[in-house]
Amino acid sequence: MNASDEEERSVRAAVEGELRLLDPGVRASPDAVTALLDPEFTEFGASGRRYDRTSILAVTSAVDESAPEPSAVTGMSGVLLAPGLVHLAYTSEGNGRRVRRSSLWRRSDAGWRMYFHQGTPTGPSQLGGEYPADTPRAAD
Repeated sequence: MNASDEEERSVRAAVEGELRLLDPGVRASPDAVTALLDPEFTEFGASGRRYDRTSILAVTSAVDESAPEPSAVTGMSGVLLAPGLVHLAYTSEGNGRRVRRSSLWRRSDAGWRMYFHQGTPTGPSQLGGEYPADTPRAAD
């Protein structure tokens, strides 16, 4: 396997994990979310709050499975920073706002897991809709 093959497979695995975490059905399942989050997971949410793995599980498990996904995810790109470490960046729109998102995915014996995530609001959404995990009521 050459370096470009490794990068392509690694980025693809991280993107697949990221998209799964955006799925309300996955977010509503603590077991599914746990399988995708590194034990040392940290997030700086769009709300400005800091989360660890335990606190984000409380937020995501409170999300209704029938709740809509973000209205749009655009511009997702990734890069292999080092063997077993991928950085993803993209924009999501929903809940009336646009948020730039950045994630680090780390490979372990358990597979690819999100190690770090940050959401930074960039202005009002052009699409509307809701993204329940970023609502003020869900981000205790």
